[in-house]
Amino acid sequence: MANKPRVAIFDFTGCEGCELNKLNFENELLDILAHVDIVEWREAMDDRVDEYDIAFVEGSLSTPDCIERIHEVRRKCKVLVSLGSCATLGGINAMKNIQPIEEVREEGYGEDKYLFPTLPALPLSAVVKVDYEVRGCPMTQIEFLKLFTALVRGQEPVKPDYAVCVECKLKENECVYEKGMICLGPVTVAGCDAHCPSFGQYCTGCRGLVTDANIAGMEEILVKHGLSVDEARKRLQLYNVNQLEGVQR
Repeated sequence: MANKPRVAIFDFTGCEGCELNKLNFENELLDILAHVDIVEWREAMDDRVDEYDIAFVEGSLSTPDCIERIHEVRRKCKVLVSLGSCATLGGINAMKNIQPIEEVREEGYGEDKYLFPTLPALPLSAVVKVDYEVRGCPMTQIEFLKLFTALVRGQEPVKPDYAVCVECKLKENECVYEKGMICLGPVTVAGCDAHCPSFGQYCTGCRGLVTDANIAGMEEILVKHGLSVDEARKRLQLYNVNQLEGVQR
């Protein structure tokens, strides 16, 4: 394939699980490599280049160095894609944002805290323009392949804005609430094909909130099913602190 798109992959503050999910592509890996040239990727190669067509970025932004680096990535790429909850939402990292930042530094680094500059954990979109997102913790391989295929073909990827509950109903899953569990499916963005409920687990909200999510109604349901008001709020905050507490995206 002539003039294949040049792809670079980067990681910021996170567990790198989304990158590992890409390395776990087996049957599809050769097909992916047939359509793009991967020119920079710390987990798989040592090369560094000056520009690329598409940058896939994992992890939240939580240090001054992160801010500097993401601006550099944005300048070098034509299309920037955020991968996973940390990059798209701030992720679990953002739970620190509801604590005093000095207490967070003290807890994490003790007397060496001044050696480690720390900022609130932010999604990429709070700092630079993000063109597309692959949500989830970790991002799902199927969703990544759908977006990857659309980009390679020059098509606009489909972006759902309805709840995971819709996908559950389409798959005729038994609602996990009927099994005595609690679930954030009613307010969580779909696109994962209801992966967790389909395997008997509840949705943790790792994909972020649908537009105009009824948070008060969701909290009421959680409390009705046995959680305290404080526990209900914490369940919703786990991946969605920045959305719930007003960090601009």
